[in-house]
Amino acid sequence: MKLFFLNSGQIEIKKKIFIPEIIDDEKFLLPVISTLIQYKNLNILFDTGCHPSVETNAEKRWGGLSKIMKPKDMNGINLISELNKKNIKPTDIDIVINSHLHPDHCGCNEFFTNAEFYCHNNEFHAANSSDAKRFGYIKNEWDLPMGLKKISEEFDFFNNSKIVTINLFGHTPGSIGLLVNLDKNQFLIASDAVSLLRNLEFEEVPKNAWNKTELLKSYQKIKKLSQKKINLICGHDYLQWNQNFKLGIEYN
Repeated sequence: MKLFFLNSGQIEIKKKIFIPEIIDDEKFLLPVISTLIQYKNLNILFDTGCHPSVETNAEKRWGGLSKIMKPKDMNGINLISELNKKNIKPTDIDIVINSHLHPDHCGCNEFFTNAEFYCHNNEFHAANSSDAKRFGYIKNEWDLPMGLKKISEEFDFFNNSKIVTINLFGHTPGSIGLLVNLDKNQFLIASDAVSLLRNLEFEEVPKNAWNKTELLKSYQKIKKLSQKKINLICGHDYLQWNQNFKLGIEYN
């Protein structure tokens, strides 16, 4: 069993969205991360990052959202290019798990035409709601011929505790994390349930969170799991990415 963290884009966004003490409009660049897991001769992805086209014309694909969350300095790097470096074609992907359905987490879904797709049932309904666009959902990103299988409870993919979804609601109504138990390492990939590590440490609720109460509950769940010496991977933490995962290290 192997695990890789892959560069799936980069976005520029105002710091004050994530850090309450910031009051000006200073911006910073945040990584967009996908996870590749290879297990039982299967290629499994957790999140698919930004669609390659947003590097040159984000407004065409994302509309007004591109003014809030702007792809920048991607330099031709996206999930498809990173998989190609590993000699993995889009048609080689067997399973895709979306932590939630915002466009920086499901943007490359369309390329994986042979895969089974999974998301939480709550997320599917939120992304289909009448005010979905107001909450950052763009239907063309995830509403594809392959369909989406809906998870209601926390889901153990192989019934052996190796790859298990964890309900981490709050950022969106159906946000999920992924608990991956490798032979030598354990990871909780939290996606935007913890955008920055400091959000968890200081119990900060980003302004783009759907529900403060639910997110704080998820923080407590994550803290309990972290006591078991599980490596926590945040959704967009630039310091964590630059220090630990930028080089595409293989974990097993």
